[in-house]
Amino acid sequence: MEPDDEFPTLPKIAGYDPLGSELADTVLSNVLGVRPRPISRKTRHAANESQDWSGPAPDARDPQLLGAALDDLVGRRRWRREIAVRRVLESWELVVGVTNAAHSRPEGYVDKVLRVRTDSTAWATVLRRMAPRIIAMLNERIGQETVKRLEIKGPDAPNWKHGRLSIADGRGPRDTYG
Repeated sequence: MEPDDEFPTLPKIAGYDPLGSELADTVLSNVLGVRPRPISRKTRHAANESQDWSGPAPDARDPQLLGAALDDLVGRRRWRREIAVRRVLESWELVVGVTNAAHSRPEGYVDKVLRVRTDSTAWATVLRRMAPRIIAMLNERIGQETVKRLEIKGPDAPNWKHGRLSIADGRGPRDTYG
């Protein structure tokens, strides 16, 4: 059996596209013995009118530049202030200085409160003394009333309570934890 004998021969017509819908119609008619019903002009015209075409003039449905689309999304979601805060916190060294930034890092910003974690309680004390200046600088860069309070924490203390027989008020070694 030759490969050409397995499949029926398709008609050779000038301008015929064997990869289009006509090929599917031919295969359908050969396999099922059914000819597909042609679409009437009235049905085709109604389908074209129901589509909402944008036309040749610029329209909101046209493809947009990525920057413009992102700017629109940020505006609609009201993320401008949050993004501005994140940008400033990325450059934490410019806000508190290189030495202080080496021993502290911003951890979060929620409800106009900025949480900062430090390496030790000594660095937490230094930043607490600088808090009014830090808040003023942040509000100057981001916008007034963006940061109302700094919550500065020292390092997380280890848990010295191990087992079920630990003392309720046993505080472990006295060190400079938070």
